Amino acid sequence: MGRVKARKAIKLLSLIVISATLFVLNSYWGSTVIALPPPQDTPEEILRTKIIIEARSPIDGKFLTAAEYIQLQAQLQEVPPPKLDPNIRDQIFLLRLRKTLFQFFPFLNF
Repeated sequence: MGRVKARKAIKLLSLIVISATLFVLNSYWGSTVIALPPPQDTPEEILRTKIIIEARSPIDGKFLTAAEYIQLQAQLQEVPPPKLDPNIRDQIFLLRLRKTLFQFFPFLNF
């Protein structure tokens, strides 16, 4: 009876080893082909030398010519960012101060 169990264990172990080997070999079978880029893809070296004559607007994503893009960038750099109302700034400062105080004094209730 001990021999039968030993043979079954050896058969099971050999089946597991063979299946794992076949699985590993099968998974590597097409990996070199997958690593290659598609033939219709333009190489990166050619794309680096290509002059870009169109761009997208950072505001709405529409296509722009190079001149329109430069003009839009100049406009965006000239216009100062909008300022907040001083009352809103004070409220934000007080909220941040309150949050900081709660971290050091959690028992305060104000």
